[in-house]
Amino acid sequence: MELKQMKYLLCLAEEGHVTRAARRLHIVQPALSMQIARLEAEFGRKLFNRTRHGVSLTPAGATLVQLVAPIVRDADRAADEMARLDGRISGRVRIGLITSVAQTTVASFSAKVAKQFPDVQLSVCEGYTEVLLDWVTTGEIDAALVNVPRHKLALSSTTLLEEEMVFAYRAGSGIVPPKRLRFEDVARYNLVTPSKRHGLRLILDNRAAEVGIELKPKLEVDTLHAIAEVVATTDLVTVLPSIALAQMLASGRISGRLFAAPGISRAIAAVHDDRRVLSAATSAVIEIIRGDLVAAAARTARYVTPKRRLSK
Repeated sequence: MELKQMKYLLCLAEEGHVTRAARRLHIVQPALSMQIARLEAEFGRKLFNRTRHGVSLTPAGATLVQLVAPIVRDADRAADEMARLDGRISGRVRIGLITSVAQTTVASFSAKVAKQFPDVQLSVCEGYTEVLLDWVTTGEIDAALVNVPRHKLALSSTTLLEEEMVFAYRAGSGIVPPKRLRFEDVARYNLVTPSKRHGLRLILDNRAAEVGIELKPKLEVDTLHAIAEVVATTDLVTVLPSIALAQMLASGRISGRLFAAPGISRAIAAVHDDRRVLSAATSAVIEIIRGDLVAAAARTARYVTPKRRLSK
């Protein structure tokens, strides 16, 4: 089994379609089909089910993908590191982002990566913290930016940003939060929050338990920009990181208040699996995203009362 065949296998498994996989590999479709047929002949097992709409892995194919994926990743990283000796940063970077990071930074950091590192191929996915942690562990992605969970991580973790969360409400709604707003005060309001699947909801529920209240949202929505729109058009309030509310705060459609100390905060961390080498390209992309997050938090600070405290 050749490294080239392993790469063909993984690409076809990811794309689920021979034509798309061949296009991505820059080869003709018959060449890809022939290499997959050779693999099936070598192992004496069918690796893909073929249908009119594409292909899907058989149990044998799924097992083979799990076995060869680490080999291909290590080979790619070896090539990346050798290129780095010449001062070049290249290779494919697969990174996962929680929603608040994705909606804040994707357009900006992807443009910067394209300009600064033209030989880097970037693949970005979005998901919940726990899902992204699983994907990093299984090697489906190289690294992820997540809300730091309270339980100890089995992955390597580097905090990129710590920020306080904001009590947000519709501007002009008549809602007047106490001057010394405490987190337990949120129990008096009609709340819209993410569901319990969401990492930010876990942070909210943990803080509520600490101060002896129970959150009973009137509405649960996992899409953060949808929560911001609900707050901007109703008398529901929310508690979210300010960068998730940046556009609405800047437009004046919602107002934001910090809680009195100790308040409530969240930390964003970059995580990866120490069993796999973190490529120079992945490290460079993470650093660009970190810079964008810090800049976005600083821009939003002026719209939150009182002045927001920010840690890098």
